[in-house]
Amino acid sequence: MSGPRIAVVVPVYGNEATLRPLAARLAAALDGRDWRLRLVVDASPDGSLAVARELAADPRVAVTALAANVGQHRALATGLAAEDADAWVCLDADLQDPPEAVPALLDRLARGDVGAVFAGRRGRYESPVRRLTGGLHRRVAAALTGLPPDAGAFLALGPAVRDAVVAAVLGGQAPSVVLAAGLAGTPLASVPVARDRRPVGESAWTARARLRQSLRSLAWAARRRGVSGSRAGRPGRSSRRAGPRSASGTTRRR
Repeated sequence: MSGPRIAVVVPVYGNEATLRPLAARLAAALDGRDWRLRLVVDASPDGSLAVARELAADPRVAVTALAANVGQHRALATGLAAEDADAWVCLDADLQDPPEAVPALLDRLARGDVGAVFAGRRGRYESPVRRLTGGLHRRVAAALTGLPPDAGAFLALGPAVRDAVVAAVLGGQAPSVVLAAGLAGTPLASVPVARDRRPVGESAWTARARLRQSLRSLAWAARRRGVSGSRAGRPGRSSRRAGPRSASGTTRRR
C-alpha cells in the first residue's frame, strides 16, 4: 500500500445491524490504500460494542468505548483526536452515507487547494419534511460560516481543519464538527453524493432533538459571527475581514 495514511472515524449508537456491512464496504472502497477505521461507541444501549470489538480482530480497526453518551459530534472529535493520519474522514454508521464515496472525497482533498471536502447531500434519503428543514438549516449555516450549502457530517479533513475541529469541539467552543470545520479559516469544497435511505432501524434524532440541535448550532454560529464582526470594526483594525475561500478561490462572506 502507498499514499497518505487515512483514518475513518465513525460514531456508533444503535448500529449493531449495520457495523459489519459498513466495515466490509469501507474495506472494499479503500482497497489499495493505507487506511484505519476507528469505531467510537457512544455508550450504545444495543450490541454495537460487541460487534465493534469483533471487527477489531482486523488490525486496521480500532474501538473507542465511551462510558457515557456524549453525542455524535463530541464522539467524532474524540475519534479524530485518537488517530494519527494524513487525512481523516467522518462517516455515519447507519449506511445512509455510502462508504463507496469516501475515495471521491479523499481524491478531491488531495488536490491540496482546500482544507476539507464535504459530501454534498443529494437524493430522497428521508421524508420531504426532514429534507426541507435540513436544507434550510444548511443554507443558514452556510450564510453564517462559509460552509458549502449542501454540507453534512460526511466529510474528509486535512490536518489543519482536523486540528481546529478537535480543539473547538472537545474544548467546548463549537457544538458540531461541521460548524467547527466551517470556521476553521481554510477553503472548503463539496462533491455531490447521493445518500441512501436507512436500511434498518430509525434515526436516534427525534424531530424535537433535531430542532434543538439546529437552533443551538445556528445561535452559536450567529454569536460567533457577531463577535468576529465587532472585532473587525474596532479602531486600529481593518473593517473588512476575509472569510473562508471556496474551492474556486472566491471569498465566502460570513
